[in-house]
Amino acid sequence: MENLKIIGSEEWCSFEVFNIPAIKARVDSGAKTSSIQANNIKAFYKDTEEWVRFEVNPIQLNRSISIKCEAKIYSKRTVKSSTGISEVRIVIKTPLRLGKDTFEIELTLANRDSMEYRMLLGREALQNRYLVNAASSFLESGFSEEELDEKYSVFRKEKTGLKIALLASNPNLYSNKRIIEAGKARGHDIVFLNVQQAYMKFDAKEPQIRYRGGNVIDKFDAIIPRIKPSVTFYSCALIRQFDSMGTYCLNSADAITQSRDKLMATQLFAKNDIQIPITGFANSPLDTKDLIRMVNGAPLIVKLLESTQGKGVIMAETNKAAESVINAFKSVNTNILVQEFIKEANGQDIRCFVVNGKVVASMQRQAAKGEFRANIHQGGSASKIKITSEERKLAIKAAKILDLPVAGVDIIRSNKGPLLLEVNSSPGLEGIENATGLDIANIMIEAIEKQLKFNR
Repeated sequence: MENLKIIGSEEWCSFEVFNIPAIKARVDSGAKTSSIQANNIKAFYKDTEEWVRFEVNPIQLNRSISIKCEAKIYSKRTVKSSTGISEVRIVIKTPLRLGKDTFEIELTLANRDSMEYRMLLGREALQNRYLVNAASSFLESGFSEEELDEKYSVFRKEKTGLKIALLASNPNLYSNKRIIEAGKARGHDIVFLNVQQAYMKFDAKEPQIRYRGGNVIDKFDAIIPRIKPSVTFYSCALIRQFDSMGTYCLNSADAITQSRDKLMATQLFAKNDIQIPITGFANSPLDTKDLIRMVNGAPLIVKLLESTQGKGVIMAETNKAAESVINAFKSVNTNILVQEFIKEANGQDIRCFVVNGKVVASMQRQAAKGEFRANIHQGGSASKIKITSEERKLAIKAAKILDLPVAGVDIIRSNKGPLLLEVNSSPGLEGIENATGLDIANIMIEAIEKQLKFNR
């Protein structure tokens, strides 16, 4: 005990073998195993031994610096997270440097994007070496912002000259921040444009887009639309203006308009032989009873045509309740769809993230207890899932029908096979990145590079 050093509740560590000069760790003697944030984890064989490749983003809330690592797999271990969810993690052994000390530790590879720290130092690494003073920080090592910037300067990409704009309303949303990070990480000039602060000049010889009271926007190579439903009409006009000026738009105005019109999209899916839950649409209150029978009666789902993130979606549990809800909407001239309820899905659906005709990631969403909507924004939880070939084909076909290079395709499993629920033209990244550990934002930027035939 006399020879044990005292360290703080957070310390800076480094891994010379991985070329990671500094990573901030939470020191937690209550946790048995140490772990590090890792993305794109892929096991492979080197000769007869199993190894793993992974990427580390060592600085919190910044994926612009990504370090590729390789290590021999020491073991695989079931670890229970702080939320009580158990998962099998890969364990490696590697030398760690803390202050002036270097020693070998066991380290699990984990998705810690939602955690405050990129690394956790557990009690196995602390035993016979350190005591923790929970009231202090950085007793062994500390870095200023300038020192940290200097340590990582070698990892910053040279500017490519490619100019990209993210067209959205809120720069602080997870998805928007991640896309900007990914663009910068690949060396591009990427900026946020608030769709409601941009306006247009229509002129055959000199069309323009201006911003915030008169600044003429220079030509961008590409724009990434992330459009909220309430500004769809104006945003699509702006996207068409960018298109007319020769800018590549990751999702076109026409494709976004089609995806936002749930009635039109439903008709296109049915026309192209895509299986959907039985859906009804009517205008007169005289048709309500037959409309309910048409979708196999209650319980049934009532959807506003402009609904998103599970908002404006109601379940009517009895025929009488369904009649009341449907007629109430009709009385205020609100357009709705009535859809059969897929009981056997048990509150689960699948979100497939499609980029350029490929499903790059998929997750299963589970509705919260007492809730039928599986949307993350409605309290649903997400987990990684392996989809079937039939589900993969369905997701790709649905995105293609709406002509969307980037789409979130929602599928539900039924006794009749997979059914398409809807297609989102501005799918969120937080749930699917956290569930899968994949860098979806980077895949989106790569899709733009490919379309523009951009070579590094």
